[in-house]
Amino acid sequence: MTVIPNGKASPARTEESLTISETSRDVSRSTRSARSGQALNVAAAPLLNGCNVTLPLDVPKGLFASLNVYHDIPSRSAALNMAIDEALLETAEIPTIRFYTWDHPALSFGYFGKFADMENHAPQRDLARRWTGGGIVFHGDDLTYSIVIPATEPAFSESSRSIYERIHNALRDALVSEGRDAVVAAVADRGSGVSDADYNGHCFANPVRADVLSNGRKIAGAAQRRTRRGLLQQGSIQGIQPANKFADQFANELCSERYHKTLDEHLIARAHEIAEKKYGAASWLQRR
Repeated sequence: MTVIPNGKASPARTEESLTISETSRDVSRSTRSARSGQALNVAAAPLLNGCNVTLPLDVPKGLFASLNVYHDIPSRSAALNMAIDEALLETAEIPTIRFYTWDHPALSFGYFGKFADMENHAPQRDLARRWTGGGIVFHGDDLTYSIVIPATEPAFSESSRSIYERIHNALRDALVSEGRDAVVAAVADRGSGVSDADYNGHCFANPVRADVLSNGRKIAGAAQRRTRRGLLQQGSIQGIQPANKFADQFANELCSERYHKTLDEHLIARAHEIAEKKYGAASWLQRR
């Protein structure tokens, strides 16, 4: 995993802490969720140290209390897909996941990648430099996703490594629920292949810590960027069919309270602006 913090163009320092600190919440009868407006079911517990305690019956599972889910179309260019993710980071008010596939061959590479190592693919693939880090990802047969966590969300306060691992734990659980073998890598395979510093390597050549493996082969990896607005994680999952059914299961593992959304025209217009000035410009694509 490669994390680019605070929008700075400098090599990332990956946080190693796996400690997850859950925010405690007092839940009383008829308490309502601030974001969803839905009442939580609660039940009275026996007296505890002389105090009458009420406990929730329906506790949202997963990393988030609520989640917006987008199933996007497969025909967008690589540059526009990168721009939509950035536009979502600008505007999202609650955690958001966007899924999309590709109707054409594409290639994305990390922020620190060298264009000279990618340009031989240009005649066959739609190229894009990601805002996040990491290595080379070949798109076309994969399920691609992006997750945005606004800075106001409790999950944003966790370490980047912790967020990465918790997202991949949910992904693993979704795979297992469909009868597939899947594990989250405990440590990187340092014998060969990709490390966090190997920006021009094939992302799926070998796993790094907290990537998802199936039958000993890496099938899911991701990279992140932190800004003052929030955290963006961009990931790719290989060999998923049918994509939409699995995407819904993955979203369900992340959060039990989900809202299916469609990208509105204002966000798409903003994404086109970003793509024109940034991801679709030669100055960005060939900047290194």
